Amino acid sequence: MKNLNKIFFSALFFFFLNFIHSEEINRGLEIALKADDSFSGYGDSKTNLKMMLKDRKGLVTERVMEMKLLEVPEDGDKSLIVFDSPRDVRGVAVLSHAHKVGSDEQWLYLPALKRVKRVASKNRTGPFLGSEFSLEDLSFQEVEKYSYEYLRDENIDGKESHVIKRIPLDPYSGYTKQIVWISKSNSLIHQIHHFDRKSFHVKTQTFSGYKKYLNKFWRPGEIHMINHQTNKTTTLFFQDMAFNTGLSDKDFTQNSLKRSK
Repeated sequence: MKNLNKIFFSALFFFFLNFIHSEEINRGLEIALKADDSFSGYGDSKTNLKMMLKDRKGLVTERVMEMKLLEVPEDGDKSLIVFDSPRDVRGVAVLSHAHKVGSDEQWLYLPALKRVKRVASKNRTGPFLGSEFSLEDLSFQEVEKYSYEYLRDENIDGKESHVIKRIPLDPYSGYTKQIVWISKSNSLIHQIHHFDRKSFHVKTQTFSGYKKYLNKFWRPGEIHMINHQTNKTTTLFFQDMAFNTGLSDKDFTQNSLKRSK
């Protein structure tokens, strides 16, 4: 009888643990969906960007680019980033087609080669043009691309936040997991810790200077990425953001990459 009691209570204990874990997973997904909703509904947008790269010695390099976005509700969104200066990167362009299911698609245009190159899924994890952002970082982070788990609530920089863990489902992702801080009041992402394939906390990404456009679209004014292995940083500054500019699918094709130079 004692053995039966032990088995019963052990089974009950593990059932309880599994129930709690399931609740944490469901809550993590719910928080992620709310964060996605805070970004959705924009249709299309254009913005000018300044990229500031700083090495471990404090030497600063600046780049200027334009970014176009197109919302695709039934699938992943599309983006086109075109570098304008300095001269050595002028005309370099990146086209991204994110997908909710399956691998994202990315193409790179290099003016020196005068051709469009498709980027293989396994080649999206390294530093892009010397920055601390990878091509994976520059693609849309669709909710369906991850599994989720709620971890805790905590205050970060004076903001009460949910903390969730998300694990990339893409086998070629450069990350094993990401810890994400999301504001409890408005579901905006404020910080992401990126863990590499060796589970080392390799990069921290912070979002600041949020501004509300058209009284409904929140967007950060800055996105900062620090690499903890190299002590290098890259900061993106968003300027002159506009919505509903008339962009369509034809503005996000491989031919549009060549026209962007």
